[in-house]
Amino acid sequence: MNKSKLIYNSYKACQSRELQSHKNKFSFKVADSLNDLMKIIAIRSAVFVGEQECPYEEEFEGNDFCALHIIGFVGREPAACLRLRFFADFAKFERLAVRHEFRHSTLVFKLARAGIELARKKGYEKIYGQVQDKVVNFWSRFNAKPLENRRELIFSDYSYTEMLITVKPHPEAINLESDPYTLIRVEGAWDEPSILEKSADRKVRPSLRNLEAA
Repeated sequence: MNKSKLIYNSYKACQSRELQSHKNKFSFKVADSLNDLMKIIAIRSAVFVGEQECPYEEEFEGNDFCALHIIGFVGREPAACLRLRFFADFAKFERLAVRHEFRHSTLVFKLARAGIELARKKGYEKIYGQVQDKVVNFWSRFNAKPLENRRELIFSDYSYTEMLITVKPHPEAINLESDPYTLIRVEGAWDEPSILEKSADRKVRPSLRNLEAA
């Protein structure tokens, strides 16, 4: 696997280097803890609840615990986030937010690429998004196109455009033919052995049924 393509799992590698020389380095990770979710809530609260005056119950509407989240960092500072949900034949991008002090950087572009690459790795070739009308041009840079039969979409005081990105199949997309150990690895860290994988070195226990029969 080409490590340079693992943009969605670059945070750990970035932090292992001398931080002083990488304090402006962008890196990304998939949220895998309550602490990570708190960072995401902080970013989205500042951007959507604070700046865009979105009501709290509309911003945190109930889908955060059934979604995957990518966090973007500048050095060690959580600076951006993107939520992904997955349906039968498409992935959906949601809640992309970048803190205002980092918006004049290329962070948002790298975050979008991280999301696209992760969706491809999970086997998706279609990525759907409902984007505010004012950022349609931004998403067009990633070959996103408005749906041909545009439907009116308004929520939380903004008008949205439905857009679709069609990507090439990932050559190493995860599927039923993938190594079974890959399928139990940490989400987004499919190139790294998991703690469950390491446990395979221990002696296999007899089943409870065998113990009862002994």
